[in-house]
Amino acid sequence: MTLLRRALTPYHPAIKVAVRTLATPAPAPVWKSEPEFTKIFINNEWRNSISGKTFPTFNPATGEKICDVQEGDKADVDAAVKAASSAFKRGSPWRRMDAAQRGRLLYKLADLMERDRVLLASLETLDNGKPYGVAYAADLPLSINTFRYYAGWADKNHGKTIPIAGDHFCYTRHEPVGVCGQIIPWNFPLLMQAWKLAPALAMGNTIVMKVAEQTPLTALHIASLLAEAGFPPGVVNIIPGYGPTAGQAISMHPDVAKVAFTGSTEVGHKVMMAAAQSNLKRVTLELGGKSPNIIFGDADMDAAVEQAHFGLFFNQGQCCAAGSRTFVEGKVYDEFVERSVARAKKRALGNPFDLNTEQGPQIDKDQMDKILSMIEAGKKDGARLVAGGKRFGDKGYFVEPTIFADVKDNMTIAQEEIFGPVMSILRFDGMDDLVEKANNTVYGLAAAVVTRDLDKALYVANNIRAGTVWVNCYDVFDAAAPFGGYKMSGLGRELGEYGLEAYTEVKTVNPPFLSLRLQYF
Repeated sequence: MTLLRRALTPYHPAIKVAVRTLATPAPAPVWKSEPEFTKIFINNEWRNSISGKTFPTFNPATGEKICDVQEGDKADVDAAVKAASSAFKRGSPWRRMDAAQRGRLLYKLADLMERDRVLLASLETLDNGKPYGVAYAADLPLSINTFRYYAGWADKNHGKTIPIAGDHFCYTRHEPVGVCGQIIPWNFPLLMQAWKLAPALAMGNTIVMKVAEQTPLTALHIASLLAEAGFPPGVVNIIPGYGPTAGQAISMHPDVAKVAFTGSTEVGHKVMMAAAQSNLKRVTLELGGKSPNIIFGDADMDAAVEQAHFGLFFNQGQCCAAGSRTFVEGKVYDEFVERSVARAKKRALGNPFDLNTEQGPQIDKDQMDKILSMIEAGKKDGARLVAGGKRFGDKGYFVEPTIFADVKDNMTIAQEEIFGPVMSILRFDGMDDLVEKANNTVYGLAAAVVTRDLDKALYVANNIRAGTVWVNCYDVFDAAAPFGGYKMSGLGRELGEYGLEAYTEVKTVNPPFLSLRLQYF
């Protein structure tokens, strides 16, 4: 309770996460003129695609091509699954390996990422467009810590002995699921890769991962580090490619026992249907969100404005958990809008390699155009545009920090995920229907509340239908804290001990005591 009360005080350190992140000194970025790893990684080998096809990956800050990458499809997925199945067979080096040794390999991978931190952050910025200072100070530490966290779990996820009726010795074993297909998005390439790989490897599974076609470069560099760390061939296989080909092949493959997907709710439906049509493989989904961020009138206004600004505009608004529905109590509504507009106008857009830049480009032209069309929908529906609303510059895919006031709950921008730097501010005047309005969405990924009142904070936290509720902070993540959504925001949880459940089967073993006595005594 003391910690909760401390969180309710103004200027709690978590609210300053954006400032703290950018204040972390970052060395000068580095990368080679031509990225070193652009092929498919199967069985610890670099291969060209079987079809011979490649695809370009672009720098979203300029629109210019970075390089061509080998394009994996069904044939490459088949080869990767074969390698992963072989690595999972009984008697293979991976299956014979002590659990503690699996943990040591994960620690080694984390150490190699630490060694290559500047290069990885530079590649992430080049390929994704996020500010280099954020990639270095936030994405990399969070990714590295995820591997270290699950390294510690490798030899600690165990079963139980159960006193059942009769003369029996009953116990459970936690066993790996098998070959796991993993499909990751482009908004946090390194972090999403870590969230998927770390728990699956800690539990002894083997993996076929499809990385997003927009951002393959850092994932492929991690593939090189996996081999350098000493992971046996076939344990991790990484395929750059497109969703309808490589992604579909993973979801449909009869020898893939489990598929994990992070991305849009629309594609999540397709992944789940494909999994059901093939072999009823296990499915976890981390999908979209339209998260409410509730600002009460008693909140410290400076802290509330900064929290809401960070909760929406972080990562160019390309966050599934973004606080895109900002509910503000009527008595402070006008002040909050005015201050939020002033903060948005100060937000620094531009070259993501400039350490003073707060906001880089959107991932590509398609995403930029979608965001701009949603802004037009907001204006058409009658929301009041008070900041931004246009493309920024004529090079790259930048969108101005945009704020709509006087948003109604039935408007398109209040219901559909925008996945961009567009804040919708809604007014509320009492507690009576606040939770009902906040829950009026098909999503349920995250939520936040800003208040000095303990009762209000607990009331909101206990009644919002969301997988995570932040109190007087936003986007506070840790590898130990589970993350996932209610409703159409997904199935299952990632991170923490809960994240291990998706990658283990529970086996009950039930011999009679008599057979044990005959065998051992």
